[in-house]
Amino acid sequence: MSNPDAAEADLLGQEDYVQLVTPEGERHANPTFDPWVADVTDEQLAGLYEDMVVVRRIDVEATALQRQGQLALWPPLLGQEAAQIGSARALRDDDFIMPSYRENGVAYCRGVALDDLVRVWRGYAHGSWDPQEHRMAIPAVIIGAQTLHAVGYAVGIMKDGADSAAITYFGDGATSQGDTNEAMIFAATYHAPVVFFCQNNHWAISEPVELQSKQHISERAPGFGIPSMRVDGNDVLAVMAATRVALDRAHTGGGPTYIEAVTYRMGPHTTSDDPTRYRSAEELAEWKAKDPIARLEKYLESRGAMTEELRARVNAKADSVAAEFRAGCIDMPKPEPMSLFDNVQVETNPVLERQRAQYAAYLAAFEGGE
Repeated sequence: MSNPDAAEADLLGQEDYVQLVTPEGERHANPTFDPWVADVTDEQLAGLYEDMVVVRRIDVEATALQRQGQLALWPPLLGQEAAQIGSARALRDDDFIMPSYRENGVAYCRGVALDDLVRVWRGYAHGSWDPQEHRMAIPAVIIGAQTLHAVGYAVGIMKDGADSAAITYFGDGATSQGDTNEAMIFAATYHAPVVFFCQNNHWAISEPVELQSKQHISERAPGFGIPSMRVDGNDVLAVMAATRVALDRAHTGGGPTYIEAVTYRMGPHTTSDDPTRYRSAEELAEWKAKDPIARLEKYLESRGAMTEELRARVNAKADSVAAEFRAGCIDMPKPEPMSLFDNVQVETNPVLERQRAQYAAYLAAFEGGE
């Protein structure tokens, strides 16, 4: 926005979440956010729909691969497709992403190779892709740590005199971590061009969001001096609008913004989790009725843009991607044992070299020496 102070007043005035498309597929007018998605055509909406369908198919396939012993672990994003696709498609190519471990939908939008989505979860690498190539860091499993990395990167952007931004993704559970709160302090202090994107999926493993915050999570940010928005995270259009607002603020010198995308994790926290032990079938059914993909499909139908040709094309794309994804996982070449020491640190050191030598001697003790 051209006037950061006016933007801050508008954002702080939000009392509940912003919704542009209802679960029934009806479009709600919003004079504040409508201009930010006025350029989105039916063709682009169809593209967002395809992204979400394909990403969900990848997610379901990865879960199956884990159940079949092909992956050690997988963090499903089932139900959070709109939050990830809507925000990722709002980013510029030069914006940098600091994700948690669940942003496989964001990685797909960033062009990460399908087999790279599972390389870490298969136990074949320390990191799955080149962060500079995709302008996206590798998954961060330490809860909340990536928020500090994002702020540091954003301060670097400022020092370089660039007009790009950083965005960091995290869940509602991460808001209780010290790193996340410290990151907001630094972001506000240095007026860093960073977007804090909280996917409030209601469950931090088995702990409900009510134990993380007695008020809306987005209400915390203004206490740090950061304007915030609370959006319907299952509404891909609202998510895109909010992210565009936040990015424009960052790109034009307005500083940090905090987005709380209210969504729901319909699957387990990871494939090692059993969500039936801590949440009810009724709650799950309530959120299934707010499914982000079904919502956009209904909206496209209301506009006459959901044709049988589109459905067939999207389903064919999902089938093709799933087949490629599965093959890439199963046929992935096994890493050489000594590659365990590659890319651990930028420069080697005596401790790492000693460990390398010890492991080489250990391997040599086996028949065949490898």
